[in-house]
Amino acid sequence: MPTGQKSAMSSGQISGAAAAPALSEIERGILDFIVFFLRSNTYQPSIREIGRQFGIKSTKTVSEHLQALADKGYIERDPSRSRGVRILGIDLNAESVSLPCFQDLRDAMPGGRAGKAEGHITLDRQLAGGKGAFMVRAPRDVLPNGAVADGDLLVVAPVVAEELSDGEVIVARVSGIPDYFRVQRSRSQVLLHPLGRDGVPSRMDEPASLVLVGRVTGLYRRVDPGSFAKPSVAH
Repeated sequence: MPTGQKSAMSSGQISGAAAAPALSEIERGILDFIVFFLRSNTYQPSIREIGRQFGIKSTKTVSEHLQALADKGYIERDPSRSRGVRILGIDLNAESVSLPCFQDLRDAMPGGRAGKAEGHITLDRQLAGGKGAFMVRAPRDVLPNGAVADGDLLVVAPVVAEELSDGEVIVARVSGIPDYFRVQRSRSQVLLHPLGRDGVPSRMDEPASLVLVGRVTGLYRRVDPGSFAKPSVAH
């Protein structure tokens, strides 16, 4: 699987990015979230929406982070307006998409424990998979031979059962619990073998207890693997 990943700051979508001032972890997260929100909604997130995303209760603190982004040349803002932010140097119509990143598979499911993405990463559409794809922290036992390191992220893209190939790694919910499985396909049936633990294979023709979520289409590795942990911000 391909290795490498991009945020809004490293995806080649920002003109003059090589000379741009460095961003803190929270500043980078907020900028990526604004890009993701704009692509999804065609209007800017409000200060309160940014605060909810990052667990920041104080609108003044959010405003200070936005001002830091403005001072570093990444955005223009009108402090008198709640949605008064304009992204600088990013082509929002480029062939790229922002994927939400989750710490755990359970958080990525509808009604997940966290209910919020930990951050967003902008990828070329050809690498990102279809609509509804997401990224999740990769557990070490998903891929063999030590292929997964701490901080690695997996891309999970929607798929239908008819498209599954023998040997693929997928995510499915069995009795409501999401987990990773390896596909074993034969002429007569499709079996899903649980990865990283002992267990009886599940059959794809058991719709009452099994829901197919998607297949793993990419493994992405950052130099700074902690960047997409939810930031701890003093309020």
